Amino acid sequence: MSYAAYKMMHWPTGVDHCAAGFVTHSPSDAAAFFTAATVGPGPEGDIDSAAAASRPRRLGPSPNLVVAAANVLEVYAVRAETAAEDGGGGTQPSSSSGAVLDGISGARLELVCYYRLHGNIESMTVLSDGAENRRATIALAFKDAKITCLEFDDAIHGLRTSSMHCFEGPEWQHLKRGRESFAWGPVIKADPLGRCGAALAYGLQMIILKAAQVILSLCWSYFMSKSLHGLGNLPHDAYQLLAVPPPISGVLVICANSIHYHSQSTSCSLDLNNFSSHPDGSPEISKSNFQVELDAAKATWFSNDIVMFSSKAGEMLLLTVVYDGRVVQRLDLMKSKASVLSSAVTSIGNSFFFLGSRLGDSLLVQFSYGASKSVLQDLTNERSADIEGDLPFSKRLKRIPSDVLQDVTSVEELSFQNIIAPNSLESAQKISYIVRDALINVGPLKDFSYGLRANADPNAMGNAKQSNYELVCCSGHGKNGSLSVLQQSIRPDLITEVELPSCRGIWTVYYKSYRGQMAEDNEYHAYLIISLENRTMVLETGDDLGEVTETVDYFVQASTIAAGNLFGRRRVYGKGARVLDGSFMTQELNFTTHASESSSSEALGVACASIADPYVLLKMVDGSVQLLIGDYCTCTLSVNAPSIFISSSERIAACTLYRDRGPEPWLRKTRSDAWLSTGIAEAIDGNGTSSHDQSDIYCIICYESGKLEIFEVPSFRCVFSVENFISGEALLVDKFSQLIYEDSTKERYDCTKASLKKEAGDSIRIVELAMHRWSGQFSRPFLFGLLNDGTLLCYHAFSYEASESNVKRVPLSPQGSADHHNASDSRLRNLRFHRVSIDITSREDIPTLGRPRITTFNNVGGYEGLFLSGTRPAWVMVCRQRLRVHPQLCDGPIEAFTVLHNVNCSHGFIYVTSQGFLKICQLPSAYNYDNYWPVQKVPLHGTPHQVTYYAEQSLYPLIVSVPVVRPLNQVLSSMADQESVHHMDNDVTSTDALHKTYTVDEFEVRILELKKPGGHWETKSTIPMQLFENALTVRIVTLHNTTTKENETLLAIGTAYVLGEDVAARGRVLLFSFTKSENSQNLVTEVYSKESKGAVSAVASLQGHLLIASGPKITLNKWTGAELTAVAFYDAPLHVVSLNIGHVCNSVPFP
Repeated sequence: MSYAAYKMMHWPTGVDHCAAGFVTHSPSDAAAFFTAATVGPGPEGDIDSAAAASRPRRLGPSPNLVVAAANVLEVYAVRAETAAEDGGGGTQPSSSSGAVLDGISGARLELVCYYRLHGNIESMTVLSDGAENRRATIALAFKDAKITCLEFDDAIHGLRTSSMHCFEGPEWQHLKRGRESFAWGPVIKADPLGRCGAALAYGLQMIILKAAQVILSLCWSYFMSKSLHGLGNLPHDAYQLLAVPPPISGVLVICANSIHYHSQSTSCSLDLNNFSSHPDGSPEISKSNFQVELDAAKATWFSNDIVMFSSKAGEMLLLTVVYDGRVVQRLDLMKSKASVLSSAVTSIGNSFFFLGSRLGDSLLVQFSYGASKSVLQDLTNERSADIEGDLPFSKRLKRIPSDVLQDVTSVEELSFQNIIAPNSLESAQKISYIVRDALINVGPLKDFSYGLRANADPNAMGNAKQSNYELVCCSGHGKNGSLSVLQQSIRPDLITEVELPSCRGIWTVYYKSYRGQMAEDNEYHAYLIISLENRTMVLETGDDLGEVTETVDYFVQASTIAAGNLFGRRRVYGKGARVLDGSFMTQELNFTTHASESSSSEALGVACASIADPYVLLKMVDGSVQLLIGDYCTCTLSVNAPSIFISSSERIAACTLYRDRGPEPWLRKTRSDAWLSTGIAEAIDGNGTSSHDQSDIYCIICYESGKLEIFEVPSFRCVFSVENFISGEALLVDKFSQLIYEDSTKERYDCTKASLKKEAGDSIRIVELAMHRWSGQFSRPFLFGLLNDGTLLCYHAFSYEASESNVKRVPLSPQGSADHHNASDSRLRNLRFHRVSIDITSREDIPTLGRPRITTFNNVGGYEGLFLSGTRPAWVMVCRQRLRVHPQLCDGPIEAFTVLHNVNCSHGFIYVTSQGFLKICQLPSAYNYDNYWPVQKVPLHGTPHQVTYYAEQSLYPLIVSVPVVRPLNQVLSSMADQESVHHMDNDVTSTDALHKTYTVDEFEVRILELKKPGGHWETKSTIPMQLFENALTVRIVTLHNTTTKENETLLAIGTAYVLGEDVAARGRVLLFSFTKSENSQNLVTEVYSKESKGAVSAVASLQGHLLIASGPKITLNKWTGAELTAVAFYDAPLHVVSLNIGHVCNSVPFP
């Protein structure tokens, strides 16, 4: 038996299942937060005043969104932004949000946790009993009959397994009824009241999982019960049941051609088309106003009487259950809008629903009954509904999934660019929509090819040469079809480069008076500081980069350790240290150390520095730490040596400062006395900004022993401590907390421990620390630690307040009062960190006193995160509070990195390579980096089937099929041969049925080219196929012309005519030559066309000959320049669908 080892390079992105429920919080928790955040006092302090009552309907408590994509499970939180109110009591969009609907100006999905499982999820549901103070449980089903229940554990800020059930093995063999294989896996559903769950396993067996008193702990029971109510004679095409919410109750039976409502008291039905059938003697059934089919449709409830269907064609249909308070009178179906082709759909609270798709991008949509005033105003002003509406369109476009931008001029299509207003503005029953967010999807992949990037480097070698290529993939289906361009690493767009040997570091700094007219968030950098081996260069970053080294008071006679901004972005810190106001020095400090036995002093060198206005933390070469404290009044620095480190015998390995920003800094919430300071903020001045930033500063220290401590600055009181940080524990908890968790609680996170796969011995050291909290109301700090072997530890902070039932008191240590004092209420006792797994495989020996590797950024091309320098540099981007790792291998090792924002380089960056080149670059704007690989999606409005690459002209021939509506009589006459048409019954041909329409797929081969400026794709030429001719394969082949004795590169196409089973199969082989002249109107010219007796399913070139596969027969043909002549053949045992030529020692790829 043979085995194969593989590595998952790109995890699945197509959504198979989705569900909503209060997983991470209870409804009462959400309601309390929502009330505090959105309800404010009305006039004269009356919250129930008429002004408050006139406000638009706001977002209620939002449940979590749970998404399953093959074996990937993700839990999201819906973060909504409320609109600011104008003076008249109405709402208006904020500067950073989109159009306003029901008081909501924007919403996005934020990742809570995700897991990569060891099996594909076959079915998923959320079990909840509806109690206000209880959370829901996630139930997953796996093949063949395995069920797992998961609950959210606050102690680890993640999911844990509450129960597992397996109905396989010898004791359950009788459930299979003699069968060994099944078409689908188990299906699991939840009781709306949370009493039980039911699973359908092995196609016919129903298993009941009865909920225990604690709803999150399930036990199973398999029993028989008598039927309470039954109904027979259902249509044969019934495939789905929908429970109708109370007070109506009952059940909807969904069929492909009809819908039926049944309860114990009444029944009613609705026919959807002419194919519906009913038993003889059935009462007359109402019919829909339009023809539609509901097979494979997905459904969710908007309210207790309105259900939304997403059909297989991507249409959104609204079914209203007309209820008079006693019985259901009828069912009404209406068309709503068009959307993505959905594989799953769920409602999220009372304002959102989620369309999950395997064929396109999944959408988060806000809906409202009727359009609010603000939406109508936005429509009048033609405002975009983008969640980043304040950005220019070119900047927003790279964030927008391209396959939802199908028709931005049509209000019938749900789009990231459109506000979908009701059809009739006077009707309150019509629903308006806004697409608030989207999860990108690159699947399903039908075929792919690789070619050179638009910004490829022809001189690249080794790993850098590999980054020259990109994968161009056929993904999606129908109107969601697209060309997905994937890049495994980032290759920046180069603006300029200069040779700069011996560079040790680079920094950019601000000087406010230089660009006083700019807003602070968009302020340009003023100076670029370049540290060389023996000197420092200073450049002014104006319209051009100009050297001003001789005219500034920077210390330029030696290299610089660090530089940054202090005192409200008006000062610069250089080496040694100097404080400058722009280019003029205002203070200079010298660092000395005093000998123990004499009063003499000697100079002390700085190893590294960390800056957090108004503090500067210095780690000296002898391992000591000094703090520079800034005075805002005098704009001067004073030197302070923290006494806690002087008396300590432990050597410091790495240190950094963390600035906890905001009027309510996040870490304050983790203190046990946080309620004393919650809500306290400084007065707001007339411009709406705080008089000065109310940030807290912390110092993070990691010792050579592996212990990590967090101190308040400038008091240096320890507020958090953890032992053995470098071992990479899954959970970091303050060791001085007096609340020690029970052993059972410890086991919860011990079982999920992320191991470093090595012991923390003497050889492992921490060389660099970083802690940062990026933008977002609900964002939390990240803690990073870089080890000397290249391992990057990453932790995400969260707050957990233990309940008394989960803890036990332990006596204090004999060391006594000191520990007791440290464990006071001022400690961050509720602070915890959980380990975040990131895909960084760098392994290198990093010196302990080496240059900094971690550089955080807040806006590079619209993204935030950090850049990791070194031998294998990588970007770590923060998207939805999720870390996306993208390597940058195009330039080899990178020595230094910094951001740059000026007139000629908007939100760009600068880096220096190990070869001694300084490069000024920008991120390619056409790509979306919120994915496992950077991706650009090119909408095709059709289904892509196969793609190939023509390297000589960098062209991509692509097979695309587009559905076209044609008259039925034209379709029938084209499919039948002449003899069949002659004998066709005249009565049949004269019926009205022949005047109806029929949808057929028309095939064509498009030749696309990537334009270098901006990454825009352009169709250079189109080769249409004949009616009912399907293009099956397209390849670039190199054939030897036996007449001219030269090799020719041609485009080969294999086709098949699909005319029904009554017509003999046939196809064609087409050869096209490329025109090398750029001025020619015809890019390709047909040089050969010949009909084949069978479908041509694959073509390839072999040593100047053309291989053609037609069914099971493979023929080898030589090319004369005008004809193909068969010279050999092979009868394969199976139908051949692909031909791949390669060397037996180098392997052959099979797509």
